[in-house]
Amino acid sequence: MLECQVHGAQDLRVVDVPTPQPGPGEVLLRLGAAGICGSDMHYYFHGRNGSFVIREPLVPGHEASATVAATGAGVTRVKAGDRVAVNPSRPCGRCAGCREGRENLCANMRFLGSASVFPHMHGTFREFFLMPESQCVPVATDVSLAEIAMSEPFSIALHSAHRAGNLLGRRVLITGSGTIGCMMTLAAKLGGAAHVAITDVVDHPLAVARQVGADATVRTDLLPGDGRLSDVVGEPDVAFEVSGAPSALAACLETVRRGGIVVQVGTLPPEGVHLNANLIMARELDVRGSFRFADVFEHSVRSIAERRVDVRPVLSGVHPLTDAVRAITLARDKTVSMKVQLGPGA
Repeated sequence: MLECQVHGAQDLRVVDVPTPQPGPGEVLLRLGAAGICGSDMHYYFHGRNGSFVIREPLVPGHEASATVAATGAGVTRVKAGDRVAVNPSRPCGRCAGCREGRENLCANMRFLGSASVFPHMHGTFREFFLMPESQCVPVATDVSLAEIAMSEPFSIALHSAHRAGNLLGRRVLITGSGTIGCMMTLAAKLGGAAHVAITDVVDHPLAVARQVGADATVRTDLLPGDGRLSDVVGEPDVAFEVSGAPSALAACLETVRRGGIVVQVGTLPPEGVHLNANLIMARELDVRGSFRFADVFEHSVRSIAERRVDVRPVLSGVHPLTDAVRAITLARDKTVSMKVQLGPGA
């Protein structure tokens, strides 16, 4: 079988390795589609994702759908031929975060496609892979495997929406209209938001954001020199900072109404940011973090499988594993693509 291994910065090798066999409680999955995420790009282009440095060949990928190829002894949740969404989180179930129902804050988390632990936790950019049955969520509808693979990014948006609280009738601002920004738009609308404005500095993702339901789109780099974002979008009740740009976080703090809520979803620069924190005090803002997702994954799968949300406008195509380098390079170019995925090929 084929698998993609990142050995270091811009050193990705597609190699032929033996197909694993499932043991008790395990499921052998054949890849359907695997989304290329920002972390996967960091591992390929830089050999690291933040402080997580590649120390052995790493198989990236954590957004995946698959078809069950075989099951090990004792597996009852799925059977051969089932299509599944793959939950990339493997919390320990014992630490304080897990016991509080906040598994995303697990102190011993093992997350697919990550160099955060050693040996690394290999991911889904491979033709076949093993998963515990608990991480396989069966899908009974006829939505595509590409759509099912969007369950993980939509889970991030659902968790962020939950961090903000009740969105019913609220005005929402989202800074950054990439994949997660578009997923945030869908989650906010699903939660009953009355109006969603979204910003970016590139036309293509803003056009996609309009397709998934954004009420207003703004090129923040084209605002007049002395113009303020609030002059265009008003003062929203809730702002989600998704881009990871320090200037976008500053804009959220300045634009959200007094007493409003700002949720930080994007990953800011590791060296920190300069911030006018007095805005938090003087405007009595609630600033909340949102990291990955906790108990919303199966809700995300159902929402996509039942087309309560339509993720199809965000999909930019599935490429074979053998074309992984070109696909990752394409995924980096936000002027022409959104969610680029890998598949097993022929």
